[in-house]
Amino acid sequence: MVFNYLGGIVSDELNKKVINLFSKHNNNRITPEVKEKLKFYAGFTYVKIKKDNNGNRFNKEHLLKYRSKCHYMVTVMREIDNEVILYSYDVPNEDLFKFMKSFDENTLDGTIIEIDKYFPDDLA
Repeated sequence: MVFNYLGGIVSDELNKKVINLFSKHNNNRITPEVKEKLKFYAGFTYVKIKKDNNGNRFNKEHLLKYRSKCHYMVTVMREIDNEVILYSYDVPNEDLFKFMKSFDENTLDGTIIEIDKYFPDDLA
């Protein structure tokens, strides 16, 4: 399930639609319909979403509250003494850009394997 930015739960339908658009784009199956929905800026392809799956506009306060609860588990691969090792970092949402920048500045090194969003409050 995907968190509804208005406070409820949205079906995975909206998420699947976006992923499907990117899949078609990445596989060079660009129809005029797909081309119309995908945009490109600063070297990245994106989809602009103005309303949720129920046709409701997004609520800024709910988005910010949602944001404050998000954490990311970032898995980084490093090779040390010919051994591949994975490091898993718990990165709060507000620190995600700082974390990524540390790779650019060589404070942290390795290869990012996966970034997965989770809600630590929901963990037992």
